[in-house]
Amino acid sequence: MGLRCLILGAAALLLQAGQVFAGDRILPVPAVTIYPGDLIGEEQIIERAFPLAAAGKVSVIEERPLLVGKIARRTLLPGKPIPLNGVREPDVITRGGSVIAVYQAGTLTITSLVSPLKAGAAGDVIEARNIDSGQIIRGTIQPDGTIRVGSSQ
Repeated sequence: MGLRCLILGAAALLLQAGQVFAGDRILPVPAVTIYPGDLIGEEQIIERAFPLAAAGKVSVIEERPLLVGKIARRTLLPGKPIPLNGVREPDVITRGGSVIAVYQAGTLTITSLVSPLKAGAAGDVIEARNIDSGQIIRGTIQPDGTIRVGSSQ
């Protein structure tokens, strides 16, 4: 264990000096502290080399496009790899607004105005209150900001 720590420590010093070696793993990392709920922008991400021994077995985001435009789930520290569950898709629907719920069965399409009971991203299943009847429905958020309900979910 002591030898491994010594090797990792030496590798970290070389990385700080800007040297990259064959077999290093290049990962996107925050350039600044990113807080939970923050939208991640292109300018907030840099790339950094990590020795395979240090980063080879960790489940982290490996490509910049998988980060930009996402929302941080937790505090992301500068220079540290970002875990796969550290980001999420941005919300398409916000709580309390008005959106359209769509039910489709064959050629029949029914739409209704509903108020989501929580925010959510495309693909999330949420509950919403029908504005006219007060009935609670459950549906899947669509990328266009509607909620799909019914047996075709």
